[in-house]
Amino acid sequence: MTASPAPGPPYGLALAGLVFVLLVGTANAGGYRYGVSDQAFYIPAIHLAAGTAAFPRDAAVFAPQMRLWVGDEVLGAIVRTAGVDLPPLFAILYAGTMVLLALATIALARSLGCSWWTIAAALVLLTLRHRIARTGANSLEGYFHPRMLAFACGMTAFASMISGRRRSAGIWTIAAGVVHTSTALWFAGALAVAAWWPERQSRAGRALATAGAVVAVAAVLAAVATLPRMDADWLAVLADRDYLFPADWPLYAWITNLAYPGVLWALYRRRVRAGQAVPGEAGLLAGLTALVILFLVSVPLTGLRIAFVVQLQVNRVFWLLDAVTAVYLAWWVLDAVAIRRRRLQPMVVGGLALLALGRGAFILHDTGRPLARLTAAADPGWLDAADWLRAQPGSWHVLADPAHAWRFGISLRAAALRDTPLEAGKDPAMAMYDRALAGRVREYTALLAGFDDWTDAADIRRVDERLALDAFIDVRDRHFDLPVLYRNDRFVIYDLR
Repeated sequence: MTASPAPGPPYGLALAGLVFVLLVGTANAGGYRYGVSDQAFYIPAIHLAAGTAAFPRDAAVFAPQMRLWVGDEVLGAIVRTAGVDLPPLFAILYAGTMVLLALATIALARSLGCSWWTIAAALVLLTLRHRIARTGANSLEGYFHPRMLAFACGMTAFASMISGRRRSAGIWTIAAGVVHTSTALWFAGALAVAAWWPERQSRAGRALATAGAVVAVAAVLAAVATLPRMDADWLAVLADRDYLFPADWPLYAWITNLAYPGVLWALYRRRVRAGQAVPGEAGLLAGLTALVILFLVSVPLTGLRIAFVVQLQVNRVFWLLDAVTAVYLAWWVLDAVAIRRRRLQPMVVGGLALLALGRGAFILHDTGRPLARLTAAADPGWLDAADWLRAQPGSWHVLADPAHAWRFGISLRAAALRDTPLEAGKDPAMAMYDRALAGRVREYTALLAGFDDWTDAADIRRVDERLALDAFIDVRDRHFDLPVLYRNDRFVIYDLR
């Protein structure tokens, strides 16, 4: 006997679930924000693709990562043709991502034949934002990230595959690839194994498996023999990103991440014994297990510092396993445990919902953030100065505090759309994709060392001689004997032309 999808709930309750995920998930992610974290790359990259910013020097900073991403052209075309600004566009895309992620969770749980109480629990678990151990990824983000939208597309593809709708699964995977290529790769790999799984005992299936194994071994040998490796200078720029090298992980990260496939298969066997397993389910779990095997193969390759393998960040496959495991745990608690006493089901879901609500409220209170802010939550003086710079020639090269993004709330590139030598919070991450960029980041980091201790215009002129600067923005707390172009209550912009 196999499980069948639960009958549809009243539309009002389904809508309430989507609203719950949007609002409570956002609260647990620390509120919706614009211009933070990875958007230090995405905002200028989209403007560059749209032709609304030039970045004559910093285009080289974005180029290595933009080569791997198709979404900049898509979003750039929207900005260019519709004339929409990024703050409202990102807010719409964020809300759409959260809704699609909720719908994907519902679809996945329904494809597994889960009850609506289980689906409700899975939606609540979805809102509990957490970090996937030593992967650099979070289960939710409080800002629009193409990776999250691609993940929602991929989860929808998983649901389609289990339901036997392979064409739909392929379409959703392609959509994920357009939005965020590397995230889509992991979904595509799992889905390929899931599609092969029913044929594994056939002659064609065995031949395909053999061919795949041969290709995989050849690829590993070729990677070791031919692909470039990160040298000490390149690695020095990535020193604080130790999650890229799993061989150096602490024990807890290994235990946590390798527990996912064990938990999934244990709960699957329980579903088989309960007569609730569905036909496409084992294939999906096989695909997820294959991703773990791929990760294990990548560990010695990242240990050899093979650049391409490091850049792939194979450890992020555990994000996929984390999301699917949450649905299985919801089934175990609601269908396999609480069903013995059905009155417990609403109590369990209600308790989880209260936990999510309380946690979200605490996070917002603790951080002092509103539930949503559609514009940059940055220092008003910094934003004012950035607006002034944005009105100046697009070729300007502007010196700023290397730590300006986290100190003042938004990257100068994102706020002013102007070149700046170094954004210490984001440039090292982008340097992972290109050795020449890593060399630039290393050089500029050394050049701007001791920025906080500069007291003389000679310090600025020394940097200007190397970088051919046009302007220098600094706080008004210190003064330099340089011509002033603009000032407000917090910042002053000096002329270096």
